[in-house]
Amino acid sequence: MAVDHTRAPVLEALAGYRREGRLSFTPPGHKQARGADPAVREVLGDAVFLGDVLATGGLDDRLTRGRVLQRAQDLMADAVDAEHTFFSTCGSSLSVKAAMLAVAGPHEKLLIGRDAHKSVVSGLVLSGVDPVWVEPNWDPGRHLAHPPSPEAFERAFAEHPDAKGALITSPTPYGAGADLRSVAEVCHRRSVPLIVDEAWGAHLPFHPDLPSWAMDAGADICVTSIHKMGSGLEQGSVFHLRGDLVRPKLLGMRADLLGTTSPSALIFAGLDGWRRQMALRGRELMGAALGLAAGVRAAVDAIAGMRVEGRDDFCGPGRAHSFDPLPVVIDLEGLGVSGFQAADWLRSERGVVAHLADHRRIGTQLTHGDDRETAEELLAALKDLARAAPSLGPAPPVAVPSPAELRMAQARLPRDAFFGPAEDVPLDRAAGRIAAEMITPYPPGIPAVLPGERLTEPVLRYLRTGLDAGMYLPDPGDPSLGTVRVTAEGSEG
Repeated sequence: MAVDHTRAPVLEALAGYRREGRLSFTPPGHKQARGADPAVREVLGDAVFLGDVLATGGLDDRLTRGRVLQRAQDLMADAVDAEHTFFSTCGSSLSVKAAMLAVAGPHEKLLIGRDAHKSVVSGLVLSGVDPVWVEPNWDPGRHLAHPPSPEAFERAFAEHPDAKGALITSPTPYGAGADLRSVAEVCHRRSVPLIVDEAWGAHLPFHPDLPSWAMDAGADICVTSIHKMGSGLEQGSVFHLRGDLVRPKLLGMRADLLGTTSPSALIFAGLDGWRRQMALRGRELMGAALGLAAGVRAAVDAIAGMRVEGRDDFCGPGRAHSFDPLPVVIDLEGLGVSGFQAADWLRSERGVVAHLADHRRIGTQLTHGDDRETAEELLAALKDLARAAPSLGPAPPVAVPSPAELRMAQARLPRDAFFGPAEDVPLDRAAGRIAAEMITPYPPGIPAVLPGERLTEPVLRYLRTGLDAGMYLPDPGDPSLGTVRVTAEGSEG
């Protein structure tokens, strides 16, 4: 049956709701903006409230006979060559948890790349799944983690043949991609599924010069944040399914267990509109973005003291398999400033907001929403930063551990450590104790410390010096890192 990608069922239902002038005696209580505070209406505009209707009983009738959401999901699945697609209004943080719960249960093993996002670790805490950590490909010179290799997953399965599946993050927020096809083959030889956390890859299916995306590479479940590299609103996420290793109804049940019963029609509309936009114009829009990125990369490389990290830096034996050029990652070591200093200066002095910031880099993400004007503004700000760098002072030192020092032993299940008896101890007495909390430099949100890991001095020193240098740590109980939450001494093994 022919699929009509000019249609947008959610957007059409919202337009119909307005056109028919329905009078609702249901939530939301703002009643189509009439009850909203005037100051809020002035800032947000009435369109936000007019699009904020119930999904069931608003977009669709009380029995969902119009199949509005299902038709939108079916169109999304067709656009990206998936068999089933599920929309989420709780971000990929929910989607990846649903995927994990559909593959492994409490005390069952799941192979997971150690460069996973904190949402994956949250899923471990909630589920009781036993993680088998697979080491990323570390670049010790650049202090960067690239996705684990197929060989690393092969070795992990050999040591843990009872593992129920695997989870890998690709691409990374820095643009490094995994050899997904080979990792999927490793899993499928054992008849277990591969989950790909592709939160940063919403754009990948829509241009041949971008890295291969998860469904094309043979993955079973793919989780994608449409709001990151796509046109969706914040919290807009989808997860796709192919093959028969995970049942669609089971995946839907797990998502229902975690998801909100009050989904946002606004977020659904953003997902629906993105699919239509990409199905009709994706190659054109992504081609323009790639051309723009190539020009920006060349221009940034010409700025003294700055260096754009590219394919030759990321790809090769022991590194990444593929590379996405749209996250323009800039090494500032030649300027003598940290990414934290640079990001703060760009925001305060030039009104330019960088995405990533670490001890030596900033990430300046480009998408199809950028154009020559925004690119020129970015380049002007970066040139100003290069001139201002000597006045910013030397970059505060960050004691970045070696790859071997970053790896800490998983002494307890994340769930047991997180929910078990715990106490707060001074940072300088925490080495050797078992962490009972996550500690996550953000962005990109990859935890340096997981519940259940036995803390070591190099990692604690990295976090302390990183915090002093401007690192953002949103999740520890003591944001100042004066103390660290660890499992109580009587409960430690």
